[in-house]
Amino acid sequence: MEIKILGPGCPKCSKTDEIVKEAISESGSNATVTKISDTMEIASYGIFGTPAVVIDGEVKSVGKVPKKEDVLSWLK
Repeated sequence: MEIKILGPGCPKCSKTDEIVKEAISESGSNATVTKISDTMEIASYGIFGTPAVVIDGEVKSVGKVPKKEDVLSWLK
């Protein structure tokens, strides 16, 4: 499973990264996390609000910090 966190590195982006990594750890998943801050690459996903979470090419969250419970459900 490949998870991408899209955002310029703002505090909300950092919090999203933290929550995603906590959820991966709790779930025992072997997902990899990549942070993407390039605005052109972010726009290529059709995303114009950050932070955003993309799992295996599917956009799961845009413009808000996701709840850990939501991330855990996405990992299943």
